[in-house]
Amino acid sequence: MTPQAPRTIRVDLAGRAYDIVVGPGLIDRAGALCRPLLAAAKVIIVSDETVAPLYGRRLVDSFEKAGVKAALITVAAGESSKEFAAFGRLMNGLLDQRPDRKTTLVALGGGVVGDLTGFAAAVLLRGVDFIQIPTTLLAQVDSSVGGKTGINTRHGKNLVGAFYQPRLVLADTDVLDTLPKRELLAGYAEVVKYGLIDDPVFFAWCEANGAGLLEGDAAKRTYAIEQSCLAKARIVAADERETTDLRALLNLGHTFGHALEAETGFGGELLHGEAVGAGMAMAFDLSSRLGLCPPADAARVRDHLGAVGLPLRLRSIGGDNRRRWEAARLIEHMRGDKKAADGRLTFVLVRGIGQAFVSRSVDEAALRGMLVDAIAA
Repeated sequence: MTPQAPRTIRVDLAGRAYDIVVGPGLIDRAGALCRPLLAAAKVIIVSDETVAPLYGRRLVDSFEKAGVKAALITVAAGESSKEFAAFGRLMNGLLDQRPDRKTTLVALGGGVVGDLTGFAAAVLLRGVDFIQIPTTLLAQVDSSVGGKTGINTRHGKNLVGAFYQPRLVLADTDVLDTLPKRELLAGYAEVVKYGLIDDPVFFAWCEANGAGLLEGDAAKRTYAIEQSCLAKARIVAADERETTDLRALLNLGHTFGHALEAETGFGGELLHGEAVGAGMAMAFDLSSRLGLCPPADAARVRDHLGAVGLPLRLRSIGGDNRRRWEAARLIEHMRGDKKAADGRLTFVLVRGIGQAFVSRSVDEAALRGMLVDAIAA
């Protein structure tokens, strides 16, 4: 079988444009692909304790074969690395390598590593270049693209960070073969999101092909990554810093999802993509309750997300304990969301599949009623 040729997608930003390369075998070619973009022949790779044993040595070898000196630093796997103390340890570890302003950081891992490394690059020596090599489906289709970086605080998710674009994104599709099914599912929620925002044809493709993608069909995975990156590149190019409502549409399901993550402590109990999947179902349910979206569309979304195996019932998260969830607590988490303004909650709602919009005038009683019903379901 002939290997698939890599595809290149351009993120067209004035003065900061970069490529997303999608295809197999890219980790072993990373040194040669990155070398023309490096200000100096020195990189520091940041990975985590799960990914580094799998791909760290191969990536170091790839850079060294291209004549690039490469060091490897590892952080703990999971959201615990996206907090102040862990970020401080990472910065000291980077400074131990004696970087200069021509050193490039390389993020090898999922969304946590990408967010963490990107923020480190934004502030290390007041800014150095970085490259994304995402190793999860979620990172390949979403978090590695667009330049959002940051860490979590006790007040909420990603509330400290910067917009800081990478020089290159290498999405090696081979790495998805070692990804646990749960991580694939979490990433798949972000794939579906692009159809639900403004592309009902792509959502229909997901309904027909999602199961095959999750079962290992390489061509379907590559197509889904390409379409997701094309969609995000288009939106980011038009609204890089979320100064209009266009880029905010990428947050479909996230106001709910971040509240669920905050309530579960940003731990392994609920992955980010799982929270987004549940949040998208809740956004459609709320839109239907408000008379904005046909109930049939809300049911169709919930049916597909549930059919592939994403956890949608709140009581399925963290055991069957109904008392753990309180509507009032979830709403308080939502008040701390980055999109909230002047005390008003902000949601991405829908008028149907592929018809997302931003709303800052949601009736709080309706929101509370929907949450109470979701908790009881």
